[in-house]
This record gives sequence, structure tokens and C-alpha cells, in this order.
Amino acid sequence: MADRNAQIRASLNAKLIESGERERMKQLLRQRLMEYGWRDQMKSYCKDIVKQKGLENITVDELVQEITPKGRALVPDSIKKEMLALLRQYLSKHEEL
Repeated sequence: MADRNAQIRASLNAKLIESGERERMKQLLRQRLMEYGWRDQMKSYCKDIVKQKGLENITVDELVQEITPKGRALVPDSIKKEMLALLRQYLSKHEEL
């Protein structure tokens, strides 16, 4: 079952890339996150972490690992629902996946 889900995900991702829909969705997501102020919140959070740990004591990879859970949690449900609706709409138009 996990292999089947991975295959479906890979196929969907390939179709989204081929059609250009993935890039359009990424642009829309960026726009919505900017409108919400998500980017500014994350920028401030990153600055706080770097101040707390010290610039010399944290790598970019460590910073990304630390901010990822908060970044995901800060995405508003309305944006998540909008993106999910767009994916479902795409899937309904391309049932061959």
C-alpha cells in the first residue's frame, strides 16, 4: 500500500510539473503566504533563533530543521484548504492518474 501511494504521488508530481500546474500552485502559495504575513513571521523567528544560539553556533541545515515545524504550523488552514481544493480539482480533470 505504501508503495502504491508513493507511485501515485510520484505520478501526480510528474503530471503537475509537465503541465506547469505545480509552478502555478507554488506561485499562488507564495502569494497567499505573503498576504497572510507568514514570511515576515518566519523571518522574525529565524532572527530570534540565530540571536539565541549565536550565528557561529548554528548551521543553515540546523536552522531549517528547527523552523520547519513552526513554519508548517503557521500556515493558515484556509490556505491549506485552498491548495488541497486545487489539487483535487486537478485530479478530477486528470483522472488517468
